[in-house]
Amino acid sequence: MSKAIQNRYEFLFLFDCENGNPNGDPDAGNSPRIDPQDMHGIVSDVAIKRRIRNYVQLAHENTMPNAIFIEHATNLNRPIAMAHVEGNGGLPKGKKGATKEEVAGAKEWMCKNFYDVRTFGAVMSTGANAGQVRGPVQIAFARSQDQILPIDLSITRMAVAENVKGHAVKDYEKWEAEQPEDTLRTMGRKSIIPYGLFVGKGFISAHLAKGTGFNADDLKLLFESVLNMYEHDRSASKGIMTVRQPLYVFKHVGTDSDAKQRIKQAMLGCAPAQVLFEEVVKVEKKSDIDAPRRFSDYEVTVNCEAIPTGVELLELPKDMDKLT
Repeated sequence: MSKAIQNRYEFLFLFDCENGNPNGDPDAGNSPRIDPQDMHGIVSDVAIKRRIRNYVQLAHENTMPNAIFIEHATNLNRPIAMAHVEGNGGLPKGKKGATKEEVAGAKEWMCKNFYDVRTFGAVMSTGANAGQVRGPVQIAFARSQDQILPIDLSITRMAVAENVKGHAVKDYEKWEAEQPEDTLRTMGRKSIIPYGLFVGKGFISAHLAKGTGFNADDLKLLFESVLNMYEHDRSASKGIMTVRQPLYVFKHVGTDSDAKQRIKQAMLGCAPAQVLFEEVVKVEKKSDIDAPRRFSDYEVTVNCEAIPTGVELLELPKDMDKLT
C-alpha cells in the first residue's frame, strides 16, 4: 500500500433534492430533518457517509482492500473476529480478552482491508476487540441554503396487507373474494420538500491519515464517491437528488522554501477552515427568485483573490489529477 497523504484538505460540495425527502427523521414520523429555529433543512453526516460507503461497496464489489466494515444488516463482530484470525493467527485466548498487541494487530488488519475504517474510523472494541480508530475524514451535517417547506402528502395504496386466518393461499383468495372492493385499498402518507439546495463540508487530516494508511488512491475514491453518491441511490422517497459539480477542494501545500518545512506546513494547514468555506466560495439565491425550485435559481461564485497563500483550490472532477 502506498504511503499516506501528506496534505491537509477541506472540501465543500453542493447537492439538491427535488420533490423528495433528503434525510428522514425517525423521531418525527420520518419527515425531512429541519432546524426548528430557522426552518433550514438538515442532512446528517451519517446519511452522507452511508451513501459514500454504498458507492465504494458497489464500485469495488465489497472486496478488500476496499471492503466496507459497516454494511447493511450485518454483525460487526464477524469482521472483527476475522481481523484477529488473519492479523494475529487466531482469536484471543486470554481470560481478560485481547492483549494490547493483539488489539493493535487486529486494528492494523482492519485499516488495511476496510475502506470505511481507513477513511472514517470506527469503534471496534466489541466482540474480540480490535480497538478504536480515529479516521482522517470527517463530514459535517449539511444544511440547506434557504428555508425548506416540508409537505405531508396523502397517497392511496391500491392493495392491503391483512393477515388471514389459516395463511394458506386458498384462505387469502377466499378472504379477498368476500371483501367489498373499497376495503381492499388503504391510505398512506409521503413526506417531501419541493426543493432544497444543501451545502456539505468535509475535513481531511494528514496526521490522522498516517495512523490508518489513508493514501492518494483512497482520497480519489472518496471524492469520486461524493460526486456519484446519489447516482446509484435512487428511491421513490428521495425524489431527484443530485450532487452539483464541481466539488470544491482546498489543498494545503505550504509556502516555505525548505522542502521538509513545507511538508510540515501542508500537513498542519495554512489557513483556518472557516476562512476557506466562508470567504472563497459563495452560494446565493438570485435576486429575482422568491422560492427556489431548481439549481439555476442560485449563483455560485468563487473569489480567487480570497484564497490564502499556501492553499490551492481544486475543482473536481476537472482537477482530479492535481490531488497528489
